[in-house]
Amino acid sequence: MKLNMMFNCEEAGHVCDKAQYNEASLWEKLLLTIHTLFCRLCKKHTKRNAKLTKAIKKSEIQTLSTEQKRSLKEHLRQEMTQ
Repeated sequence: MKLNMMFNCEEAGHVCDKAQYNEASLWEKLLLTIHTLFCRLCKKHTKRNAKLTKAIKKSEIQTLSTEQKRSLKEHLRQEMTQ
């Protein structure tokens, strides 16, 4: 990404995604903020991304343990061979 004050919407979207995962630098976040002051579409995208991040963090998603996955896989394999 260019380190000048102006960058396009594609770069803004990329920085927005990086910010969602706490991978954007302070400088990138500043440039994104400046960009969203002038670009309604990127501002809307940034708000939606923040809302999505909040929903994911708030959710209580539970995944199967490794043993449960192995057992399910074996059960499916047996069902397919019958």
